[in-house]
Parts: sequence; structure tokens; C-alpha cells
Amino acid sequence: MHSLPGVENIEAFRAWRADPSQCLPAALDIARSHGLPHADPQLFSNGTNLVVALDDRLILKIFPPLLRHQFVSERASLSQLRGRLSVPIPEIVLEGERDQWPYLVITRLDGVVGTQAWPMLPEDQKERVLGQIGETIAEVQRVPIGELSGVEPRWPEFIARQIAGCRARHERLGLPQKYLDGLDHLLRDAAELIPVDAPPVILTGEYIPENFLLSGESGTWRLAGLIDFGDVMTGWKEYDLLGPSAFMTAGMPRRVDRLLRGFGYSWADINSTLKRRLMALMLLHRASDPVRHICIEGWQQKAADLFELQELLWPV
Repeated sequence: MHSLPGVENIEAFRAWRADPSQCLPAALDIARSHGLPHADPQLFSNGTNLVVALDDRLILKIFPPLLRHQFVSERASLSQLRGRLSVPIPEIVLEGERDQWPYLVITRLDGVVGTQAWPMLPEDQKERVLGQIGETIAEVQRVPIGELSGVEPRWPEFIARQIAGCRARHERLGLPQKYLDGLDHLLRDAAELIPVDAPPVILTGEYIPENFLLSGESGTWRLAGLIDFGDVMTGWKEYDLLGPSAFMTAGMPRRVDRLLRGFGYSWADINSTLKRRLMALMLLHRASDPVRHICIEGWQQKAADLFELQELLWPV
């Protein structure tokens, strides 16, 4: 039996995962122990955990002990959402644990990962897919939260913690001073604008190209699957609009319109209050890094402050 190592921090885990001679034998030994195919494995380098395609049907996902919370979220999310969405998601085939490392074997979905397909799509197809993403976010959020109600962090505590650490985070990540100058005012608004006692919904926090699959036929592209539910929590619904807004809409009015209308918002809903709340949520997101994530070319020259930036991001 191949043992899994004791890793003291995320850096040590990443170093181990990056070396196939170390991580792959343990993964294949787990596959053998369950009688699963493993003759032609594919090690995925992206993502947070150790992910190995055992063949064209099965994925083995192994979580280090320090990321056990992601295993809990992934398992609970896939169970709660199973059979309730029109877009495919992986199904759990089995689960287990070795050396305090939990793991899941899940089905492998068909399609092209969004990071590969999205840049190649014609503009009309990008608008089409963004509408489908908006619809899918809303569909996920209509599913009862079930046992996900116990997943940490809880929304009120999460928002309070994010507000408290927001300035330090963005100073560290190099947000330009002209935006830092308006941050305290925005955070005061956030405390009033962001609901903390509304009925919570399921949030993946990561509707971004690397976490969905696309399929194209005769020039028409569609959303073909959602993957990676390790960061799921529950909370205010608009939090899940931030991934597409940063990585995909590019401040283009028709793209923004398709996303928000797919989500279920009308023209009347898209007002200055919504934009201000979305701006606050974008800076409070657990993965927030505008300097590296906002996909609008030259946005720092186009927006003089946070008010202009929200209009640049959501120009409808």
C-alpha cells in the first residue's frame, strides 16, 4: 500500500502534487484497491486538490487533510444537486479515506473545459453561454440547501470577516491607490447593502471558465457541465455573479445583459444600488484580486475610482 504523506501546509501539498513520481503511485494504488481502471491515468495540474482521470469515465479526487472542508463541501453539494439541474454535474461513484486523506471517485463529464473553449467562441456564442450561466446559477439557487446549511463559513460571519480584512488584502495584492481611497466608504455601504439575514442559497463562488465544460455543434455552443464544488457555501444569491462578471463579461453591455437576464433580473433591477452591491461583493469575494482577474483591457486607465469601475463592469 502506498501511504499518503503528512503535509504541514498548502505549499508542501502543492510541491508533492506537482511531482507525478510522488503523487501518482498513491492515486493509482487507491484505484487498484477498489478495482477501478487505471491503465492510462491523466494527472490534472490545475485545481486545488489532487485530481486524476482514471479513464474516460472516472475521476479520482483526493483531498489533503488540511482541505478536508473541501471534501465535505464537494460531497454534500454533489449529493444535494444530483438530479435537480438541467446541466450535468459529476455523480459520486464511491468515497473513501487513506491516511486521513479523504477522496471521491466521480463520473467524468463530456465537453471542453471553459478555459480552452471560451477564447475561441464568436461573440454571439459568448453572449449565449453567459445567458445559460445566469440561468444555471439561478437554477442551482432554487435547490434547497439541505445539509449544506452546516457547511462553514456561515454567511453573516463570512461577510463580517471579509469586511474586516478587505483593506489589508487589497493593499497586499496591489490594488491601485485611487481605488483604495474609496474602499472605506464602499465597506460602510456594504454593511448596509449586503443582506446577511436573507434565506441562504447554494453558492459555488466560482462560475469561472475552468469550472465548467462547453460543447459546440454546428457552430452553436452550450454549457455542457459544471465541475468543482469544493468551495461551496450558502449565502446571498448575487455573490455567484462575481465570477462571470470578472472573468467573462469584459464590461460589454450585451454580455452583462445576457448574464443578468439569464439570472432573472429585469432592466428595473439593474440600478445603481445593485451595481454598488456587486462592486462591494467583488472586493469581498474570498478569491478577490481585481488587478489580476478583471478581464477588461486597460480598465485601470478607464476608471478613476470605484464608482466609475462599477459602471465599467456593469454598463447596463
